[in-house]
Amino acid sequence: MQSQDLLNIAREYGAPVYVYDAGKIQSQFQRLTSAFSSVGQLKLNYAVKALSNLSVLRLLNSMGSGLDTVSIQEVQLGLMAGFRPEDIIYTPNGVSLEEIEEAASLGVQINIDNLSILEQFGGKHPDIPVCIRINPHVMAGGNTKISVGHIDSKFGISIHQIPHLLRIVELTQMKVNGIHMHTGSDILDIDVFLYASEILFETAKQFKDLEFIDFGSGFKVPYKEGDIQTNVEELGEKLGGRFNAFCKEYGRDLVLAFEPGKFLVSEAGFFLTRVNVVKQTTSTVFAGVDSGFNHLIRPMLYGSSHQIVNLSNPQGKQRYYSVVGYICETDTFASNRRISEISEGDILCFRNAGAYCFTMASNYNSRYRPAEVLWMDGQAHLIRRRESFEDLIRNQVEVNLPAPGAKSAQQVK
Repeated sequence: MQSQDLLNIAREYGAPVYVYDAGKIQSQFQRLTSAFSSVGQLKLNYAVKALSNLSVLRLLNSMGSGLDTVSIQEVQLGLMAGFRPEDIIYTPNGVSLEEIEEAASLGVQINIDNLSILEQFGGKHPDIPVCIRINPHVMAGGNTKISVGHIDSKFGISIHQIPHLLRIVELTQMKVNGIHMHTGSDILDIDVFLYASEILFETAKQFKDLEFIDFGSGFKVPYKEGDIQTNVEELGEKLGGRFNAFCKEYGRDLVLAFEPGKFLVSEAGFFLTRVNVVKQTTSTVFAGVDSGFNHLIRPMLYGSSHQIVNLSNPQGKQRYYSVVGYICETDTFASNRRISEISEGDILCFRNAGAYCFTMASNYNSRYRPAEVLWMDGQAHLIRRRESFEDLIRNQVEVNLPAPGAKSAQQVK
């Protein structure tokens, strides 16, 4: 996409607005597919939690993607978007047995990550195949806030509990057709990831009827110029070769599965905001925009850094700004960031805004969530309308209360 395209979208649909480049999503999907071309059976299950708009899901369905879901609502979105149940894997955490049974009734692949639910589900439904999520106690990323492979993680069944796991499988006679792990986001060291994979291979040997091994995802994407990223080509060469060797040892070809979310949609996303005010204090120049952590919480929650570009004045003199929001809290997007000179009314663009941005938005301060636009084949398509006041109060229920100062019936008695 060109800067002028983004400016035109801001003019037509207003700001703030999220924009997604379909071409970038397609190219990322193809890049990952090509990296693992040596593997006979590859399954990419897009992580819905990253960006759950139905139009984006339909785009991924048209490309041959499967889905990784974490809630019954995401399962329902996937089915509505046209995915076949067998192309959806359901990997919840901390949900009730009843929700898992509801997902199973829809025909999707069940992935269980704790011994208690495994025993209950296996006891009631031994004929429904399940995948088992293992915690290898390996962190392949650098940010502990988004790593889920550490020993104290709430995710997965510890590798030290494998004997207990095997006893449950034996006693319930349940069918295990997949083994899964997810070490967390931002994989920095491929060798560490491969080490975790060896733990998964050793675990897989304990199960004789597997159909697939799911290695999770967490591929790091660059958030700023010169930023490091996961070398998926190197990973494809090393893990692909090791996977093929394991399949020969196992005695049959298995499906190698991943669940990429951020890798597919992060760089495809742009968040456009309008500058409300430029305010100078004794030491800082603030650029206050018509948004806040109600729309983009990642910088405040995870400390993530999004490149910010002034689309209205791209060639302007570089100055230092702290970009802040309009929420009645500290909602600083960037501190002392070099950006082309900003004036009130300018459109600022936050890059890498495709993953875990709109999906984590809220109505805090009773603000509306923004519109979403899909850029495809040189055209902008509105895929979510901006919220209105009616949306804000839609599910509220009014109760007949006495007028201020009036006595209630109980007080009269």
